[in-house]
Amino acid sequence: MSIVIPKADLKSIFGSINLMSQNTDDTQSYLGFDCADLSSSDAYRLLNHLVAPRPIALVSTLSVDGIPNLAPFSYFMAGGLNPPSIAFSPTTNRHGQFKDTLQNIQATGEFTINVVSQGMQDRVNITSLDFDSSVSEWEQALFTPASTTKVRPARVAESLMAMECRLYQIVSHGEGANAANYVIGEVLYFHIAKQLMVNGEIDPTQVQYISRMGGNWYDKVSVDSMFELARPQLKPNADFNQDNF
Repeated sequence: MSIVIPKADLKSIFGSINLMSQNTDDTQSYLGFDCADLSSSDAYRLLNHLVAPRPIALVSTLSVDGIPNLAPFSYFMAGGLNPPSIAFSPTTNRHGQFKDTLQNIQATGEFTINVVSQGMQDRVNITSLDFDSSVSEWEQALFTPASTTKVRPARVAESLMAMECRLYQIVSHGEGANAANYVIGEVLYFHIAKQLMVNGEIDPTQVQYISRMGGNWYDKVSVDSMFELARPQLKPNADFNQDNF
């Protein structure tokens, strides 16, 4: 299914048609948007469509007083393998303030990331609400805490996979509302549901990942949408062409 946004809608979304320039190549016409002229909310609308689909990190933390927090973040990626690491970005809120997740990680240095699968999405959406810091999203969304091994924040029992993480570094970029705060974490421990393991490997066709796209759109990874593609290898002493790897 293709979604076509008429120019009139683009103008209403982004304020002024002057923010856009047109450029062409041999096959396709494009609209250009200069980020220097966009508000953060306009850039948000564009960025989330271009960087998609995005996996969702359902992040569990504890405050210094032991109050549990649970919140979803789709600005999330793997970082490296030696040691295993991840990064996610809890942007500042609309008032330019740090979110509870970031404040908790700054104070305690640890967190647990839970993978989101089909069947969890509605409750995960509830955890995105801007509850007061004294309110537990676990109770509001009816998620079940499960034990962890090396960090204090619980993992979500309904999640098929989870990672216990220790803070390595926080890198802030920008200021005011929607500024980035890259949380880099070292993965200390993996939790994998036994049902996912086939011959010692995770069977990705069984996970049914849920991911974020632009606007209110989400995606479910299904068997029909998946395919395998081996990484190419050059033949020894051969120049590259489409037929020799």
